[in-house]
Parts: sequence; C-alpha cells; structure tokens
Amino acid sequence: MTKPERKSAVATGRGDDGTTGLLFGGDRIFKDDPQTEAFGAIDEAVAALGLARAELAVEAQHGTLPRVIDRLPEVILRLQRELFVVGAELATAPGAEGRQKPGQTRVSVAMVDALDELLAEAEAAIEMPLEFVVPGETRLSAALELSRTIVRRAERRAVGLRRAEPRPGDQLVPYLNRLADLLWVLARAAEQSESRAATPSRPGERVPARGRTPAK
Repeated sequence: MTKPERKSAVATGRGDDGTTGLLFGGDRIFKDDPQTEAFGAIDEAVAALGLARAELAVEAQHGTLPRVIDRLPEVILRLQRELFVVGAELATAPGAEGRQKPGQTRVSVAMVDALDELLAEAEAAIEMPLEFVVPGETRLSAALELSRTIVRRAERRAVGLRRAEPRPGDQLVPYLNRLADLLWVLARAAEQSESRAATPSRPGERVPARGRTPAK
C-alpha cells in the first residue's frame, strides 16, 4: 500500500522517528536529547512571554495599562526575539560553533550588558518585597512568573550541557540567569503598578513592600 502524498508544508514527517535536525546541519538527534531539552525550554519561554504580551495588549485596549509599565510590551517583544538567538545557539550542531554570529545565533556580551541595564532600571521602579511571594496576584504578573520559571529550567538544561562538554558559549548561561532575575522584578512591577501587594509565602497578614501601603 503506497503512502498518500504529503500535503502539509509544516509536517514534513522527518521527525516521525523521534529525531530532530540542528542548526548548520550535522547529525539529527533524538527529541529527548539534553540539547533538544535545552532549546525546547527556550521555545516554551518565548510562548509564555507571549501570554504576558497578550495580557498587556488587552489592558492597553481597555485603557487600563498603568503608565509605569507602558514600555513593557516592547521590552517583552525584545526579550522574545533575543530568546530566538539563545535558542539558535543551543540548537547549533556540535562542531559548527564557528559559524555562529554574535547577536544573531550566539549570545553576545552586549546582550548581557543590556539586560543588566534593564534590570537596574526595573529595580529602581519597585519596592522590594520583604519575603518570598506567591505568584498569581494579577494575570500579568502570573504570566511573567511562569516565564521566569521556564527560563530557569532552560538555564538548568544549558548548565548541564556545559558540564558535559564545552558548549554553549560563555555568555548564554549568564544571559538566562539575568533574564530570570529581570522577569521576577517585572512581575513585582506589574503587581505594584496596580497597587497590589504580593501574597507572602507564609500564611498571615500580607507584608507590604518597603514604604508601600498594601491594597485593600
């Protein structure tokens, strides 16, 4: 019995054996390979940030986007695009690292430095909670927290790759580490922009951030 002619431009069928291709060629690897797990987690992080950006679009449409975070949509889109660079570096075939281009298919020093600047700016705009907080105070902050945890998973996978062999490059893990920190701070900014106090990890009265009165 002959197979029917494939009509989908997306479903090539090449992955039906459980393998996937890498950037710049090379041997195909299994979809549960540690390398696939690493760039797959980046894909998830991009999608989770899309939830945050979509929530911002809804707030902007209804005129409820607080001024203090009115730049956040463009910041999130920038981070999503940068994660494609991270994903490309993680998906590069072994031995093809010399074909990567900083800022395009390899995380650059400038990308990490720019995150440091964003983080400093965001920290200056919030009051730090006095203890661990439980995510979920607002839809936007929850989406940012979800993104943060996925970035942390991607970071762990990338660290595993570096321990096994000398890749990825030396800027990729610092980038993911800094990005997760930034997303935590942005989640607090999202809460505080709506005058919401974060829910503490321990039961009892809510502990406001320094100098901030909790929302009633």
